[in-house]
Order: sequence, then C-alpha cells, then structure tokens
Amino acid sequence: MFKWIFNLYYEGFRQMTVGKVLWVVIIIKLFIIFAILKPVFFRDHLSQVSPDGDKAAYVAGELVQRGISSDTIPIQENSITNTIK
Repeated sequence: MFKWIFNLYYEGFRQMTVGKVLWVVIIIKLFIIFAILKPVFFRDHLSQVSPDGDKAAYVAGELVQRGISSDTIPIQENSITNTIK
C-alpha cells in the first residue's frame, strides 16, 4: 500500500513540467518566510518580558490591565436615543 502511494506521487511529480517550477517557487517563498522574515520581524516577545517562564500569568495580567484601562474611557450616548427622548 505504501509503495503504491509513493509510486503515485513519484510518477506524478516526474511527469510534471510547469508544476515543477511552481513547486520550486513555493519552496523558495516558504524558505524566505520562515528562515528570514520570521526571526527578524516576529521575535519571541514573551520570553523577553517574562524571563521566569510564567508566560500565562503575564498574558493574563496584560489582558486584565487593558480591560481596566478601557473601562475608564467614557462611552458616548447613541444619537438615536437622544432624538427619540
């Protein structure tokens, strides 16, 4: 069964012409994304701000802190309710 599946894919890729070029382009793009862009632009911020390893507590604290600070923003009344009254 495994040999049949392998031969199916092997023969399919061997007979491709345009598809080979497209697969090479896809592999090059994935390499650029994961090997170059990810380490440069998407650094592990949690390891830097929570060096003791308690990342869950840091995230929970940030969510609570942001929730408290958003409660202090005054909510404007809806203009529709003002015109109905």
